[in-house]
Amino acid sequence: MAYINLLPWREKIEKAKQRAFFTALTVVALGALVVVFLISQFYQMRIDGQNERNQFLKDEIEVLDLRIVKIKLLNEKKKELEKRINVVEQLQRSRNVGTQVLNEIANIVPNGIYLTRLEKQDNSLNIIGKSESNNHLANMIRKIERSGLFDDAVLESITANNAKSKLLSDFKMRVRIKGLLNHYDSINQGSLK
Repeated sequence: MAYINLLPWREKIEKAKQRAFFTALTVVALGALVVVFLISQFYQMRIDGQNERNQFLKDEIEVLDLRIVKIKLLNEKKKELEKRINVVEQLQRSRNVGTQVLNEIANIVPNGIYLTRLEKQDNSLNIIGKSESNNHLANMIRKIERSGLFDDAVLESITANNAKSKLLSDFKMRVRIKGLLNHYDSINQGSLK
């Protein structure tokens, strides 16, 4: 007689296949989760490392910014000191200007010219006096131009005075003193604080 198996063997095989499928699916899902977790941890470590480097750079930039501010302040102080040194040097060079001016005036004034007044304004000198002739004035202007102390001689006026003497004429001349610092201008500009 023929053997007939009445047991549900197909259902058992199908259930075993389903269990194996779900087990494999669970293992694959857990493996995928582990891989995703590991990848996210790797990139998170890289992000944290980059953030630490960025923070280090920010801290160093702040330190350098403070140094830059200090350097700017030092440069400003240096410029102020250089201005002061220049003013002091200029004053040192010009401290004997009065004596030098009078000495040079004695050298350039020829016979026949009589000085009545000298006025100093800033770095220019107004010479007021009397002259016997215009030739004497021309000689004086030539001497001024060759002088090492004076420059830019400008004869402002020659006036013949008939009342006192017909031989003498009044003149007014302006001369620039070379290299003389206008001390008051430098104070007004803030060089000396």
